Amino acid sequence: MKKPLRIGLVGYGFMGRTHSNAYRKVNNFFDLEYQPVLQAVCARDAAKAQAFADQWGYASIETDWRKLVERKDIDLIDICSPNNTHAEIAIAAARAGKMILCEKPLSMNGPEGETMVAEVEKAKVPNMVWYNYRRVPAVTLAKQLIDQGRLGRIFHYRAKFLQDWTISKDLPQGGTGLWRLDVNVAGSGVTGDLLAHCIDTALWLNGNIKDVSAMTETFVKERKHTLSGKVEKVGIDDACAFLAHFDNGSLATFESTRYARGHKALYTFEINGENASIAWDLHDLHRLQFFDHKDEGLTRGWKSLHITDSDHPYMKHWWVPGLQIGYEHTFVHQVADFIESITKGEKAHPDFRDSLETQNVCDAVLKSAQNGRWENVKHA
Repeated sequence: MKKPLRIGLVGYGFMGRTHSNAYRKVNNFFDLEYQPVLQAVCARDAAKAQAFADQWGYASIETDWRKLVERKDIDLIDICSPNNTHAEIAIAAARAGKMILCEKPLSMNGPEGETMVAEVEKAKVPNMVWYNYRRVPAVTLAKQLIDQGRLGRIFHYRAKFLQDWTISKDLPQGGTGLWRLDVNVAGSGVTGDLLAHCIDTALWLNGNIKDVSAMTETFVKERKHTLSGKVEKVGIDDACAFLAHFDNGSLATFESTRYARGHKALYTFEINGENASIAWDLHDLHRLQFFDHKDEGLTRGWKSLHITDSDHPYMKHWWVPGLQIGYEHTFVHQVADFIESITKGEKAHPDFRDSLETQNVCDAVLKSAQNGRWENVKHA
């Protein structure tokens, strides 16, 4: 009989849905020692929390996250609330001895992240941050190919994450759904929201970033604030581009914006090595593009690898070869990997310390954009 893993979810937005779906599905496809139990969901609006609980099968609700953390029938706190709440909830959960899963980015800034890391490591509680793109089978295969040395020495890493949903100057900032435009709640704009994903993937695939040179832009300088009703200055970055050196000597370019008309979630990366190159596109997430210079000249060229066979990462748990999976499955994979880690008594990755490294890169990017100089990255 499987052991129960009793979940307390904070927040019922988009990420709350993806996580709840993962908890419900994971044991249907993975043979695990623990069974997630949807014990309670917490949100300030009791009626909306109850509606969410009814839809997803949570046994109870709370309107105060402190009560959720104190409950004896909760094993794991899953933080899906806005960025400025992550630290306080995570620290309280760690002190209560709870396991913690936290949405990205880890924190509002590096110093806050350092405090969070210190608390979870002092409490010795299992912890992980939801950088789900690591769990796309094609991206995991890219990691395997790099670790096998198939690319040889890495020369270039380039990534971008493009959206277009904030172009209208009439869009307000702040409040439910638009807190990402409020710097006091989000911490930053596209740097912490979108580029954090690109940075986490890059650190995982290619190692630490040494230094950065960045530029940012806020195209709409003032927006009406949903909560105050007043027109207020916009403090987040609408767009960001930066150059970077990795510790392994490779060069990188990163770009993100919410002003790329026609793009809803275009996340791509390409890595060029001395022997081979790889490329991936979220819009075609089940494929990995691969070029191997060792191929015979007449047939040398980019190959599109369809990542659906049972020997590809994660795919043996799903359907027959040739049938692909999608975005929501990355969260199922992350839950499965977390449960495997606590079963074996091992660390799950990316944990809070891994994610502090990403936060430190974000901090260096924003500082460089402000002062116009190259900035060294502080390592976690």
